[in-house]
Amino acid sequence: MKRRTLAVAAFLVVACLAATGGRATEKRELRVGFVTYAGVEPSKRTFEGQMLDGFLRADRKLDIQGRVAYIAPNQDAATALQSFARQKYDLVIAAFPGPLGAIDNSAKKFPSVRFFMPDIPIEALPHRPKNVRGSVHRAEEAGYLAGYLAALMEGRRPGKHAISAVGGIRFIGVTRWIVGYQAGAKKADPSITVLTGYSRDFANPAKCRRVALSQIAKGSGVVLNVAGTCGLGALQAAKDEGVWGVGVDIDQSYLGPHILTSAVLRLDNVVFNTTRSLVRGRFTTGGNSVFDLRNGGVGLGKISPKVPRPFLRRLEAIRKAIAAGRIRVPRAS
Repeated sequence: MKRRTLAVAAFLVVACLAATGGRATEKRELRVGFVTYAGVEPSKRTFEGQMLDGFLRADRKLDIQGRVAYIAPNQDAATALQSFARQKYDLVIAAFPGPLGAIDNSAKKFPSVRFFMPDIPIEALPHRPKNVRGSVHRAEEAGYLAGYLAALMEGRRPGKHAISAVGGIRFIGVTRWIVGYQAGAKKADPSITVLTGYSRDFANPAKCRRVALSQIAKGSGVVLNVAGTCGLGALQAAKDEGVWGVGVDIDQSYLGPHILTSAVLRLDNVVFNTTRSLVRGRFTTGGNSVFDLRNGGVGLGKISPKVPRPFLRRLEAIRKAIAAGRIRVPRAS
């Protein structure tokens, strides 16, 4: 394992973190550029922070020269992407959700440079350049585990059993979690009721709170948030009413002990594993990488210590069965 330090350097209109040092070797270290927004710090609480955390881990543990470019709020992401491309970096990681035109145009302009997009499929680019690799996540597999655990915990309550999910807007980015959640719950308890409601909003917590309160009034003992900032209102409703909440995308256990678990994307692993595939000579472009339970691209966050050990063993058995392909989790269409 090499040791290196990161030093701050000027980088056109963006601030950069430059990797220096490393052991002497006859083989040239691969250069990897990472583009993100200004102000992003390594963190498990945001997608951008997760990706940066994974990249810094790759820079520490792999034989690469890593450099991070931070895009100022009023700057075009293409400036940073194309600066790395002009320097003929071996890989440029576009670790920001948009605008996608910057990635599409940069890849077309520099066809000999390889680009990677975490959590963005190549189909999202208008021209689908052959020098770009996108990625897709089997979020439904993480949702399945969350639903399975939710149903087990709900089964401890007396009376009829019900759990629920609060979505923002109905589209595949939301429904992929819910489809898995529903299927996992039915696996644990075929008779359980799974209530689903949509706030038609991702920003206003009050809207999701209203949806969640309606579900709880109908008997839901576990509420899944699939609505971004709006969903924080659903999780707060769960706390106020004394039922479980389930986070999504990132580990939301920091919200309090009412969080049963979270169905998460592990974008830190995505960035690290992709960089490792480059070092090993296995990175290709022109398609999508698939991240799932098997390769650590999705999973569950922290699980409440109140979950009985027998439930944890059953949950682990289900996880292994999904990873091995013995359980096929339905996908949103």
